[in-house]
Amino acid sequence: MPKGICIKNIQILVIALTSPLLFGIYDEKGEFIQEIQSDKKSDEALIEIIDEILNKNRYKISKIIYANGPGSFMGIKVSYIILKTLSIIKECEFYAVSGFELNDNAPIRANKALSFVKFQDEIKLEKTEAGNFKLPSNLDVLNLNFDTLPNYIIQAV
Repeated sequence: MPKGICIKNIQILVIALTSPLLFGIYDEKGEFIQEIQSDKKSDEALIEIIDEILNKNRYKISKIIYANGPGSFMGIKVSYIILKTLSIIKECEFYAVSGFELNDNAPIRANKALSFVKFQDEIKLEKTEAGNFKLPSNLDVLNLNFDTLPNYIIQAV
């Protein structure tokens, strides 16, 4: 590696449950650095953003966290496959977090008419307005899960 080029360790948080896709970049201590948003489909957006941060910005990913549900089946599935593969290739930690932790437990859009609504420990489909997602200022507030499989809540079709 040429002299003067510094590789910075980062952690990333990806929310691909609805549009826009949110991609958070955090430092080694879990402090927020940057937010990237994209209205593109998850597969296009993730590949472009990952290419940008790894190749152009010279970041090294040490931890990946993604929202594993509920939400868009395609967004969950695509983000899981891409991010799980990246975690294996880059030999970094991989975790999941509930989408409800990233929108203050507000409803999450399921389709045009319905949203996933959390009632204590149960999740139901209801006709209601969905809330907005936001990236936390620090990753320490998240309840990370080692079970990273997609959590569709209802069966995918």
